[in-house]
Amino acid sequence: MKGKVTIVTGASMGIGRAIAEFLAEKGSAIAVFDVTDGAETVRAIEAKGSRAAFFPVDVSDSSQVEKAVVAVIDGMGRVDNLVNNAGIRRDKLLVRMTEDDWDQVMRVNLKGAFNCTKAVVRRLMKTGGSIVNIASIAGLTGNPGQSNYAASKAGIIGLTKSLAKEYGERGIRVNAVAPGLIKTEMTASLSEKYQETLVQAVPLGRAGEPVDVARVVYFLLSEYAGYVTGEVINVSGGLYT
Repeated sequence: MKGKVTIVTGASMGIGRAIAEFLAEKGSAIAVFDVTDGAETVRAIEAKGSRAAFFPVDVSDSSQVEKAVVAVIDGMGRVDNLVNNAGIRRDKLLVRMTEDDWDQVMRVNLKGAFNCTKAVVRRLMKTGGSIVNIASIAGLTGNPGQSNYAASKAGIIGLTKSLAKEYGERGIRVNAVAPGLIKTEMTASLSEKYQETLVQAVPLGRAGEPVDVARVVYFLLSEYAGYVTGEVINVSGGLYT
């Protein structure tokens, strides 16, 4: 990863921040895209001796994304990798789910990945590179109360497989990681009883840490996965096999 520049969306906290920091440890410069202030992530990366910059971006807005990608190239010199991690939840049973609940999740989780990939892939067509999309096992199994979230993550998987076929001949690899129960701010909002129920269903007997996901993302971005594209790797402790 040394000498590379990686854009990580939603990198201000949780899995995104863990990915950004882990890639920085491996030598990549990091462009943090988020609507939440990413200054803390930038400081943590710089403390590891890597370059980082924060770009306030709403990934659901294509014009903001395009401007930010241009700013990354102007300020950091290049773009080599993209990690589409930004995501939100608006959990409700379908009969209680509003149209806005559905649209917000789709705009950020799925359209956001589309916008960022479209802006970056135009540059990678000249140089090659790697893209990793953060999906979820919810996109493979479905979850009650998460029809919008599960649908958006299933869309991420379809997007991943399609783009791998479109751009493989250009030297661009596109893969996905599907986390299960990971300890983040997002999962902390689940009830303690529900979290305990989920942990009991995990064969490894524990919730995952954000770094568990970050390690797999690093593998997929790196030369170690040079012959891997269009794949979805589950990081769920065996919850989904």
